[in-house]
Amino acid sequence: MRDPAPSGPHRAKRSLGQNFLVDGNVQRRIVDSLRPNLIDEVMEIGPGQGALTQHLAGRVRRLVLVELDNNLAARLQEKYADTHGVEIIHEDVLRVPLERVSEDPRRLKVIGNIPYNITTPILFGLLERRPRPAEIVVMIQREVADRILAPAGGKTYGALAVGIRSIATVERVLNVSREAFRPVPDVMSSVIRIVPLDPPPLTEADERTLRSLTRAAFGQRRKQFQRILRDRYGLSAEQVEEVAAETGMDLQARPEQFEPQRFIDLARALRARGYAVKGEAAEEE
Repeated sequence: MRDPAPSGPHRAKRSLGQNFLVDGNVQRRIVDSLRPNLIDEVMEIGPGQGALTQHLAGRVRRLVLVELDNNLAARLQEKYADTHGVEIIHEDVLRVPLERVSEDPRRLKVIGNIPYNITTPILFGLLERRPRPAEIVVMIQREVADRILAPAGGKTYGALAVGIRSIATVERVLNVSREAFRPVPDVMSSVIRIVPLDPPPLTEADERTLRSLTRAAFGQRRKQFQRILRDRYGLSAEQVEEVAAETGMDLQARPEQFEPQRFIDLARALRARGYAVKGEAAEEE
């Protein structure tokens, strides 16, 4: 027999980054942006008190709620015990492989008002894998959304933008006021939609090379790219010139000047020549 869910209001836990979305109009807009239909499998990250869940249950074939908080997981179990197609996984989403959620993760849609303190691990946990979900709609800190969507050359453009936009399209769905939450958070929020490119434009080995390159580049973002290649890759001046000629890139520019596609071009050229960050072995197919 299942233990009864705790009674009384749930108190938000700062340790879990809990701020509950209470604005019904915003809730509906977020769910509608996922374009749910009756053939969909959907994973909701951190459903909390069910703000989005209530607008999803019954609209999709299968809804899997991944909730870490003991109290909230118990409440969700009780509320949706008799609702067909709704399942609850009471675990940390970072420890739940998508293959456990869906037999075909490529068709899975993901939604959530995710804890802002673990936004990057969650996003890369979904994107640095094969296969990737079909679509991801998440509410994140507006500052992080701005970084993901930042144009090349901007002050906030960096590894996060390159890492995500080299393998997916990204758009801002809406900005959300702090007043839409209880308790009221200290930061502004945005909802973004991420659609991984299918088929993936890069091999898995190319993606690993790209990640190494972006980490090296933006770890020294004030330096010219040619200096980064010499310092971090150990290339000679002649080798840098050869790479520049092959890619058509001005490697005297700084990393933030290059669009994601140019990072892809450079990563491919480095990998084709067997060049790797010092201490990392070059990969072969």
